[in-house]
Formats: sequence, structure tokens, C-alpha cells
Amino acid sequence: MLKTLIVDDSTTFRKTFRGALCERFPFMLIEEAKGATEALQKIKAFLPDLIFMDISLPGENGLELTRRIKASHPEIVVIILTAYDLREYREAAYNGGADAFIPKNSLNLADISALIKFFFSDDRCYDLHDPGKDGCL
Repeated sequence: MLKTLIVDDSTTFRKTFRGALCERFPFMLIEEAKGATEALQKIKAFLPDLIFMDISLPGENGLELTRRIKASHPEIVVIILTAYDLREYREAAYNGGADAFIPKNSLNLADISALIKFFFSDDRCYDLHDPGKDGCL
């Protein structure tokens, strides 16, 4: 099971993205958070392997939140998903410890799949082609 957290203030985006992930990656256990406070609570209780993080969040922005998460949980893979495809945001994301940066306007599941394989197929032994019994929850 690959434990995944989607952090985005848009309910529509979270639900749509979650549905697409569940369909493509039935081995994922997925939780959602709409902002920084809820994300930190979910991280403490759920301890995800992977976080998809938006930049624009209520309260603390996703770049600051990524920096905090990586400081306390460097093993969590954080992928920034944002509508703000600007060089300064990319640089800030990587400087804050983000593992990848994907503009939402170019988001596709093939790229997500490639990233998941890159980050998880070897050392964590997830079989990306065999969801097993658990399915997407």
C-alpha cells in the first residue's frame, strides 16, 4: 500500500484527482487535506509515503508547508502540483525540499506513474502493476 496525501484547497480538484489516482493506482491508500493545519494532522496520524501539494493554501502556503514537512519527515516524497508554473516557484519548491514540481495544466497520469516508479519501485518494494488485495481506499 502506498499511503498518499493530497493537499489542495479545491474540493473539486482533490476529489477529481483522487478518483483518477484510485483508478490508475488501486494500491494507493489516499487521504485528503484542504490546508496546512489539516495536512499536519493527517501527516501525524496517517504518515504518508507521498504528498501531492498545492502552493496556494489557506493559512500557510504549500512551499512553506513543504519545508516544514521535509525538515521533520525527509523520507516523505513531496510533489508540488500547482497552477503557478513560474521559475521562482519551482526554485522555491526545490529549495524547500520538494521532490518534484508539476504544473496542473500539464498534469497527466503517465507522468505521475513515472514519478511513482522512480521514487518507490526499488527501495520500498511496491509492485506498481499488482494492486494485491487491498485496493484503493
